Amino acid sequence: MKLPRRKFLHLAAGAAALPAMSRIAWAQAYPARPVRVIVPFAPAGSTDILARLIGQWLSERLGQSFIIENRPGASTMIGTEAVVHSPADGYTLIVFGTASAINATLYENKIRYDFLRDIAPVAGILRVPNVVAVHPSLPVRTIPELIAYAKANPGRINVESPGAGTSSHLAGELFKVMTGVNMVHVQYRGNAPALTDLLAGQVQLGFDTMPSSIEYIRAGKLRALAVSTLARSQALPDLPSVSEFVPGYESSGFFRSRRFRENVE
Repeated sequence: MKLPRRKFLHLAAGAAALPAMSRIAWAQAYPARPVRVIVPFAPAGSTDILARLIGQWLSERLGQSFIIENRPGASTMIGTEAVVHSPADGYTLIVFGTASAINATLYENKIRYDFLRDIAPVAGILRVPNVVAVHPSLPVRTIPELIAYAKANPGRINVESPGAGTSSHLAGELFKVMTGVNMVHVQYRGNAPALTDLLAGQVQLGFDTMPSSIEYIRAGKLRALAVSTLARSQALPDLPSVSEFVPGYESSGFFRSRRFRENVE
């Protein structure tokens, strides 16, 4: 990741976290010891990168270590359970994304916690588009070409995602429903392993979040077709939106920080 972009995310994350931390924690001389930050995905994905930037900024600002701990699996539920079952003292945080909100509906009878009841918000961090990107070996360069190729080759395009119920997974499922194409979902345990197989051509397509895929796109290792938000992204201004070809299509991911609810007021 290039330094100017790291600095931008660094400052954006810090600015987002500062107001909530000052209201809730700094009045209690927080933190008096190292803080554990749970990332419910594998290392090197977009959530992990953002968490490490935030942890670095907070460590420098507050003079205590913010230790990143990856707890991937079960579409973020393993990591979330670790936070819910930790002491309610504010020293275990979680950086979560869209999947944690989706899980409440997708896995309603399997979740062993109530996200709204058991986890309290600290700060909003970032909202990002998903990017429709393909391995260069796939002979498509636009969304209409992708739709036509998928319809001519049903079940032959494998679509990676960092886990069931993530924004990448559901962005792909929404695309399939709205275009009537038949593509095969391949689930991984995070952005990094999913992108590794996409870069190697083991799978052909992904709807990954922009922070995890943009450098591969700029380097020409992946071919971007469109962004998933209604408007184009300033980061890739020449890239169209899926909605320009599939009216009404929209999907995006978000990242926020939360901690165990007790004693946070």
